[in-house]
Amino acid sequence: MNTQHGLPSPGATRGACGVGALVDLNGTKTHRLVEDGLRILCNLDHRGARGAEEKTGDGAGMLLQKPHDFFHAEIPTLGDFDSYGVGQLFVPKDKWKQIALKKLIKGVCGAAACRLITWREVPTDDADLGRTSLQSEPAVRQMFIEPLDPLTPEQLDTRLYVLRRLIEKAVTQCGICGHELFYICSLDRRKIVYKGLLTCKQLQLYYPDLSNPRVKTSLVLVHSRFGTNTLGAWELAHPYRTVVHNGEINTLRGNLNRMKTREAALASEKFGDDIEMIKPITADAQSDTAVFDNVLELLLESGRSLPHALRMLIPEAWNKDKLMDAKRRAFYDYFSTIIEPWDGPALIAATDGYRVAAILDRNGLRPCRYCVTTGNILIMASETGVLDTPASEIVFQSRLKPGEMFLADTLEKRIVPEQEIFDELTTPDYPGWLAENRIRLKDIVHPDAEAEEIGDITACQRALGYTSESLRCLVQPMAADGKDPIGSMGNDTPLAVLSTRHKTLFQYFLQLFAQVSNPPLDYLREDLVTSLESHIGRQRNLLEETPEHCRQLFLESPILTHADVAAIKKLDRFRSCVIDATFAKDTSLATAISELRERAADAIKHAFEILIIPIEISALIAWPCQTC
Repeated sequence: MNTQHGLPSPGATRGACGVGALVDLNGTKTHRLVEDGLRILCNLDHRGARGAEEKTGDGAGMLLQKPHDFFHAEIPTLGDFDSYGVGQLFVPKDKWKQIALKKLIKGVCGAAACRLITWREVPTDDADLGRTSLQSEPAVRQMFIEPLDPLTPEQLDTRLYVLRRLIEKAVTQCGICGHELFYICSLDRRKIVYKGLLTCKQLQLYYPDLSNPRVKTSLVLVHSRFGTNTLGAWELAHPYRTVVHNGEINTLRGNLNRMKTREAALASEKFGDDIEMIKPITADAQSDTAVFDNVLELLLESGRSLPHALRMLIPEAWNKDKLMDAKRRAFYDYFSTIIEPWDGPALIAATDGYRVAAILDRNGLRPCRYCVTTGNILIMASETGVLDTPASEIVFQSRLKPGEMFLADTLEKRIVPEQEIFDELTTPDYPGWLAENRIRLKDIVHPDAEAEEIGDITACQRALGYTSESLRCLVQPMAADGKDPIGSMGNDTPLAVLSTRHKTLFQYFLQLFAQVSNPPLDYLREDLVTSLESHIGRQRNLLEETPEHCRQLFLESPILTHADVAAIKKLDRFRSCVIDATFAKDTSLATAISELRERAADAIKHAFEILIIPIEISALIAWPCQTC
């Protein structure tokens, strides 16, 4: 805010989450990197939210590699780095609940072929916390886990991932904690998360561990949270178990629903029978970042590489880019048949414990700038100047462009070029798989197909709830000009569900979107990053990739003509089933929907892959209507 009188200056700083990352590209673990990460966090303080309480923030945290030297000094009985995992937990402060939790967790560990080595009470200092933060403050504990049988490091990672899910479900089912917080910040062989409902400057004060010189790492992720439409909470602070995020996942509801439907088909050699133990993969009542983190973690633990998993979830704008390499386009095209984009304005930085990848959404609506110093240190953040770095020490600097990704690898000791990443990702014959298995609707529609004849169009319009005004002001301009009509008058009509008049089906559904920080989408000027294309057909196992995965029907638009529907019904390679959606007027809508779901479920059990739900015109014309 400037000091001039009147309205704020348009150039004044606006709040948004702060994201930062540090990577020693030589792979050298030092405490200096932890100190610099804390400095970055303090310099991102303006990106952290504040309310009426100056000392209660929206959340701050740090992800770093497991500080083995520090833990071994604290607990001399620990084995080498790869022999154990450490969990960072928020638990209730009540000592009796802690005793019950420890007993429960020990039992779950034994059932999962793990041994709970010991617990550690994490030192914390809450002297500087605000009232709200203090009222919800949990106790912080660390638990150290080792397998009962010899495992490779990768097998231990899988065991710990499954164990965390088992502990979470067991604690939820037993109800020990009641309404008090139980949350596993991390349970991992490679990395650990320190976070909380803190301001940026409070993180180091609250966790004295972070000031210990034995705490060393070669990579750091830090985050300052600004929740534009949610209140702060200890568990909502970033980092999550793999990511830090600035932005919003606007497609969250669809992403979440589709992940639920995919769970039945999940299978993996790495998990074996344990695949059932990690379900549900994610759940409602979580933030968009938490849901994304759950899915990304699943893909990583199932064997996919970090850049592969991120590119599956957040593709660049590929389908209208005529200059993109053909193999790269085929990669995106193939995975569009398996999983939909997790879209929205987003900067996401993620790590598997050895590599740090950062990726920007296809619109480029969040900033990400980075540089590499003469000491081979990568400094990445949501803005420049997060560390005082003399210009003479900067080897090169750049920024992420829309849809771009970079990968810093401490094992290969370099930043891996994106083209090199895709040389590896595009090894399978995705173009051949698509050409052999996918069908394009436009290729099977008969050009001479006759349209269905409708006798009294006015009766149909009345039955579907159209008014003279909607036809004149909405439908006619769209048909004539090919674009949405724009008006400046407010809409004071009641919601469709509360109206005494019949409304069109479409008025019962409104798009969910984040109303705070997103600019409106201009689908004409932003044609390059928008698409109406979609695939329909059977969804297969998300954790595999085979030629049969893209055995789908490709639609250029969700709007189908009668000829399109007729062509789909006649397809030999896809079994389609027609389900009538009309119902008698003395049947309640709830009953009708329940019966419709039962018929759909029965069709799926009989191996139908495409369900067609038409509304018979004759039934609609006979339907009583109040609209004129």
